[in-house]
Amino acid sequence: MSAPVEPEKIFSSDNIAGASPAVAEAILAASRGAASPYGNDAATARVEARLSEIFEREASVFLVPTGTAANALSLATITPPWGSVLCHPASHIHNDECGAPEFFMHGARLLTVEGEHARISLDALAQRAGAKRGDVHSSQPASVSITQATELGTLYPLADIQRIGALCQARGLRLHMDGARFANALVALGCSPAEMTWKAGVDVLSFGATKNGVLGAEAIVLFDRTLTQELAFRRKRAGHLFSKMRLLAAQMEAYLADDLWLANARNANAMARRLASGLAALPGVQMLGEVEANILFCRLPQEVIAGLLAAGYVFYHDRWAPGVVRLVTSFANTPLDIDAFIATATPLARQAASHPVTA
Repeated sequence: MSAPVEPEKIFSSDNIAGASPAVAEAILAASRGAASPYGNDAATARVEARLSEIFEREASVFLVPTGTAANALSLATITPPWGSVLCHPASHIHNDECGAPEFFMHGARLLTVEGEHARISLDALAQRAGAKRGDVHSSQPASVSITQATELGTLYPLADIQRIGALCQARGLRLHMDGARFANALVALGCSPAEMTWKAGVDVLSFGATKNGVLGAEAIVLFDRTLTQELAFRRKRAGHLFSKMRLLAAQMEAYLADDLWLANARNANAMARRLASGLAALPGVQMLGEVEANILFCRLPQEVIAGLLAAGYVFYHDRWAPGVVRLVTSFANTPLDIDAFIATATPLARQAASHPVTA
C-alpha cells in the first residue's frame, strides 16, 4: 500500500487544494436552519447582486457545481444544434470535457482555430468564422470560446479580447469566456472584471472558483440577459439546479467577500513566479515561456524528474515532449512549499549537470 502523498508536494493542478477556511465555515453556517430551495434563498440573491456589482452591470447568475457544467450549459445556450463553437485546439472544452459541450448542444460541433501559446489567432478566427456561411450543408459558426487564463497559463491581453469581441459582433457570433482561472488572469493583467469581459464583447462567462479556494461551486454570468430564461430551463433539464442551492451560494458569497478571490489568486500567481525564479537558477533547467498566471512549463533533465518523483512530488511530465514538466501552484501554497521543492531539485540538478548523459 503506497504512502499518502503530502498535499504540499502536489503541483499537478490547483484542483488539489481544499477550500479556504472562510468558505468551509460558510458551508457549515448555511447548513443550519432552513431556506427556500432551488435558488430562491437570500444567499443566492446576494451572490447575484454582488457579481453584478463586481462586473459593473446587472447580470443573470446561475450557480453550478462544476466548470464543465458551466461551460457546456453556456455554450448550449448560445449555439444552435446546427451551429459550431470556434475554440483553440488546446482548450479545456475541446480536450478535457468528455464531449459534454457537444452533448448539451445536441449536435453542434467544436471547430478548432489555431494560434500560438493556446490563444486563438485573430486572423485564423476571421477566416474560420467566414467559411461556408449560409451553406446549408455545413455547420454554421455561431459562437467563439476563449480561455482566460489558457491551459498553458498564458493570458489574452485586453486588446486581443477586444479585437475578438469586435470580430464576433461584426460576424453575429456570441463570445464565451472559460474563466476557470479568471481571478488569476484578472490580477495578472491588473484590469477590472468589466474590462476583461462584457466591455470587450463577452456575452457569457464561466466564472471559476473551485481552483481558487471554493469547495465546489462555479457561476455562469450572463451579460446578455435575453438568454436568462433559456439558461434557467437548460440548467434544470441538465440536473444542475440544486435543491439546497444556498450551499453553493454560501461558498461563492464567502469567496467574493473581502476580496478573498483576488487575494487567493495573487498568492497562487506569486508562488508560480517564486517557483520559476528558483528553477531558472538551476543548471540544466530550461524555462519554457514567461509565467503569466499560476502555471509554468520547463524542461528538466530526466534524472531531476526521477529524483523529484522519488521524493514524493507529483506533477505532469513528458506529456508534451520528453523532459517537459508542467507545474501548477495554488492559493494554498506557501513560500515554504516552494522553497522545499527548489531545495530538493537543487542537488539533483547539480548532479545531473556534473554527469551529463552522452549519446
